[in-house]
Amino acid sequence: MSALAQQQQQSHHQNHSSLPKSTTLFIGSISGGITDAFLNQLLGACGPISSFKRLITPANKPQGFGFAEFQDPDGALRAMSLLNGVELPALEDGCVNKKLLVKADEKTKTLLDAYASQKMKTDAEEETLRQSQARVAAILADINKRSQEAANNGMLDKEKYVIPPHLHDLQEADLPETQRGLVMTEIAQFRERAAKREREKMRDVREAVPVLAPSGPKQREWGKPQAGSATSQPPSQGFGNGAQGYSKPVGFVKAEESKGPFGEERITPSGKVKTDEELEAERKEARKRDEENSYRDRERRYEPRERARIQALERSLARERALKEAEERDRVEMRSRLDVWDDDESDEMFYTDRARWRVMRARRLQAEEAADQDSRVYEERELDNLRRESEAFLARQMDEMHALQDEQRKAGMLLDDGAPVKLNVSLAPTNPKDGGMEKATAVFTHDEEEEDGIRKRRAPMPTLDLAEGGEKAKERLEKIKGSVPTDKDVLFKAKVRWDGLTDTMIDRKLEPLVKRLMVQYLGELEDDDLVMFVLEHLKDHKGPSKLVEGLQPVLEEEASELAVSLWRQVIFESMAYGEGLHTERMMVDS
Repeated sequence: MSALAQQQQQSHHQNHSSLPKSTTLFIGSISGGITDAFLNQLLGACGPISSFKRLITPANKPQGFGFAEFQDPDGALRAMSLLNGVELPALEDGCVNKKLLVKADEKTKTLLDAYASQKMKTDAEEETLRQSQARVAAILADINKRSQEAANNGMLDKEKYVIPPHLHDLQEADLPETQRGLVMTEIAQFRERAAKREREKMRDVREAVPVLAPSGPKQREWGKPQAGSATSQPPSQGFGNGAQGYSKPVGFVKAEESKGPFGEERITPSGKVKTDEELEAERKEARKRDEENSYRDRERRYEPRERARIQALERSLARERALKEAEERDRVEMRSRLDVWDDDESDEMFYTDRARWRVMRARRLQAEEAADQDSRVYEERELDNLRRESEAFLARQMDEMHALQDEQRKAGMLLDDGAPVKLNVSLAPTNPKDGGMEKATAVFTHDEEEEDGIRKRRAPMPTLDLAEGGEKAKERLEKIKGSVPTDKDVLFKAKVRWDGLTDTMIDRKLEPLVKRLMVQYLGELEDDDLVMFVLEHLKDHKGPSKLVEGLQPVLEEEASELAVSLWRQVIFESMAYGEGLHTERMMVDS
């Protein structure tokens, strides 16, 4: 037994050494108004944390997700057990309460599961877990109390979710006549996509419904006790039926074997089986969250257009205001000048010496008339030169044509009267009485043979292969794809044709690429805030260095790799647009 305990302790020590020194968890679905200080306090109640990073929107507002780095895996396990699914109150108007999401990526989750399954529970750890539960309960009670007091004092509206006025349903008569069809089409497409997502979700739910195993006898699996063997099977020889007996194999149970026959989604973190009502409530909550995300997505797409329209209106108003101010300044200046104007005291020659003014005016008129005459003479001289050059060119062309006709006449291609010889090409008809097919021969005749009434059969026109242009375009695109730089410095200095990267192309082509890269570096994403941050960065025509700085707090060293992969596609689209080619669905790193 002492050897077995030593072996368990050694395996536990090896598993603990395989884990990294710090464990990073994803903290999502943070309610509005929750500060970083409160989250540090709440996460610190589960275990010591090294840092908590949270992205900031361009409007200097914290995002609804972040990343917490725990100093040891025990604190991360306690946080996933105690804080996942905890509802936090919203501390801002227009926000709803959200259930906190605490999870790890696939690699970290696998290591934590292996660590938890091989770890031996002690009384000290049980006491630490109870203390963490008490601290978490006290912190949640305090924040709920403050939220309720703010709602009672009228500082917070918790009755309903405030929908912005520009998101209310509009009647068809309320829409502008020029944009009515476009808006109604967008609304119909949005509802169709929502219905499609709902159908896919219901299909996934039906597929996830557990299928009960038959009640009959089943084949026993190695390493698992057979059902009913505790009462019907007699005790075997050895040390007995205890934990160290031969009748029960000694070994550690893997994490996935303890899920039970109800499926993973029916097992709560505490080990209880969820009821159908709880599962339906979770599905409704997920559906509500998807609808909220879709509303937020529509709002994000709507705000840039309205912002651009407001900026254009402000610019036009500013121009009108500047024009009116300039006219007012000129009016005031002219009025002040005319108020103090005196013809007798003026120093202008028109008023002081009228005779001299007339003489100078006559001289100016003579100089202008002389300049006009010189211009007319120069223009006539230029027209004469052009006429002579045209006549000389036509004469050269006539000489060349006569020389060509003489050459053709000597070669027998022209008749005596100068008309070209007309040749007819025809296929001799085959004799239907002959048994075999005869080879057609070409017959060359003159115009006199057309008067004989013989019908000629014309050769069919050759068909053109128009697919050559598409193959050439693909070859050019492959050549451009191979010329996209891979070096970070050269890539970031390349010129981007932003007129070729429209918002529609960014949403349809670059958004799936950004989501795939985020899943590759962060695992499964619950919120699209980080993806929307990257897309807004591209729509604002910002450079790659700013993108790396924005992603550095979340992705750290991998932010530069993600920016390089995304910017290669951006440069590829720009180069193809400059060549006048359409890339369709072609990707650089495919």
